[in-house]
Amino acid sequence: MNRKRELTIYVGLYEDHAIKVIESFQKETGIKVSYVSLSNGEIFNRIRAEREKPGSSVWFGGPSETFIHARKEGLLRSYFSKNAEFIDTQYKDRQGYWTGIYVGSIAFVSNKAWLQENGLAYPHSWEDLLKPQYKGMITMPDPRTSGTGYTILGTLVQLLGEDEAFLYLEKLHEQVNSYPTSGSVPGRYVGSGQAGAAIMFSHDAVKFYKEGFHDIFVSFPEEGTGYEIGAVAIIKGAPQLEEAKLFVDWVLKREIQELGKKVGNFQIPTNREALPPDEAYHLEDLNVIQFDHQWAGENRERLLKRWVKEVLKK
Repeated sequence: MNRKRELTIYVGLYEDHAIKVIESFQKETGIKVSYVSLSNGEIFNRIRAEREKPGSSVWFGGPSETFIHARKEGLLRSYFSKNAEFIDTQYKDRQGYWTGIYVGSIAFVSNKAWLQENGLAYPHSWEDLLKPQYKGMITMPDPRTSGTGYTILGTLVQLLGEDEAFLYLEKLHEQVNSYPTSGSVPGRYVGSGQAGAAIMFSHDAVKFYKEGFHDIFVSFPEEGTGYEIGAVAIIKGAPQLEEAKLFVDWVLKREIQELGKKVGNFQIPTNREALPPDEAYHLEDLNVIQFDHQWAGENRERLLKRWVKEVLKK
């Protein structure tokens, strides 16, 4: 008697996007998928806690720096998917521990009405966020729990140099009214007028604008910005290994990477044959720094400890 094929995954990207992909996978393969949706840092902590008995087989979505940290701790399993040939080298781990499924840039997201009320132009520099009018009106995700937040931290360290970045982050902290655990929540705060500006991913801002938050305005720092590589990986000790491999193969396909835009998600697919959303911000059109994802991932734990000590003063 054949066993019923099942798969459990941890989801670190938008739930509507994940559901669309999961539905198509179930329909094609007959494999029943269950999932848990968490922020990227929360997924990492859960996988670390479950390392002796993994509760999931796949980690689907979220910035690659956290995957790199997980690989460093021996929490991922190498897998070279047949479909990884369609993903350029800079968007995947050379040893097969994770593979990129989308990319997206860090942006400033402002409330246009708030800017007008305070006589401000849209922010176009990291220094702009230190202006007195922004005090208590900035939100950014907590880098301990949010992959977005850590990409922001990693961007500033690589742009300014580590010591200068932490001096800047201390000043920025005086301007910040909240550090949500999720990377997308700041966009809702800005869109609803609870905050004047946010630092977050540009594609999340586009999603909120499309959902009706029309006071949102997206701009980019002229000094340079960073970007994420959203990834997928198999967890070491995966209880459903063969099903996990099939799922990784699935999400690297051109037509599956194009599903995101059908449910209002605006990242750039990594599959070179996939068509990006018309509304997406392309990296080649921005002043993107030479972001070293490997370095950021390997130094994640150290930088987070320094952020807590020097910025939060804990």
